[in-house]
Amino acid sequence: MPTIHLFNGLVYGSLLIIMSSGLALIYGLRRVVNFAHGGLYMLGAYIGFTVATHSNFWVALVAAPAAMALLGVLLDRYGLRLLQDREPLSVMLVTFGLLLILEDLVVFIWGKANHSLFTPDLLNFTVDLLGDQVPAYRIGVIVVGLSVALGLTLWLRFSRIGLFVRAASTDPVTTSMQGVNTDAVSAAVVGLGSALAGLAGVVAAPFLSLSPHMSSDVLIDSFVVVVIGGLGSLAGAFVAALLLGMMQAIGAVYMPQLSVLLPFIFMIAILIWKPSGLAGSRT
Repeated sequence: MPTIHLFNGLVYGSLLIIMSSGLALIYGLRRVVNFAHGGLYMLGAYIGFTVATHSNFWVALVAAPAAMALLGVLLDRYGLRLLQDREPLSVMLVTFGLLLILEDLVVFIWGKANHSLFTPDLLNFTVDLLGDQVPAYRIGVIVVGLSVALGLTLWLRFSRIGLFVRAASTDPVTTSMQGVNTDAVSAAVVGLGSALAGLAGVVAAPFLSLSPHMSSDVLIDSFVVVVIGGLGSLAGAFVAALLLGMMQAIGAVYMPQLSVLLPFIFMIAILIWKPSGLAGSRT
């Protein structure tokens, strides 16, 4: 199997790590299936495009996640917090409606035409990888994805707020009785998850075309990752993202007719074998 296919799978898997970790964090704490996450990814990409056009890519890499973090805090305060105890169907309808609103907002501001973000000069070269020339920028995507995975793991395991997040995810009532402000913790987690969606959008922009409907494919794959990994499980999401990225890249070459269906076939197989997902998270 050519190295380039494995490399491309690792690139897409790394992007899915950034995207799906935010979904897993938000579900783990709020128990809300947030379809609007795809809209945050798309909006982050467009904000990054605008900032990079008027400044540079590295400023955009900070500005877009920061803007999405602020929007995420507002979303938690005036949306997810109110939806937490509602029926799942109503929650999905509301967050899906918010996704449509964000898509219309992007069309209103940036129009329907596709856009592309230039690759930053610092990473605009190729690297020899076992005889194949690969873009250095895509290696950077892998580094960002693995850094996000490592950073979130260390944050949850060793920081004080990480301890509060793990406790609130397991038993929010008891955690609140111990004096922890679970609403503030939730706002921080949703803000962080939204920032990760914005970061994924900016990171993806130089090699994926920007369009008002760009959220669909990545959002669907991210939900598949979260379900396969185990709802609310970050470790499961990391493993599932890499597996799905490899499957997508290899399937597109060797089984192009089935490549669209492969994520769903994989998800069905995992759920039949282990309904709680790879990490066996609680339901």
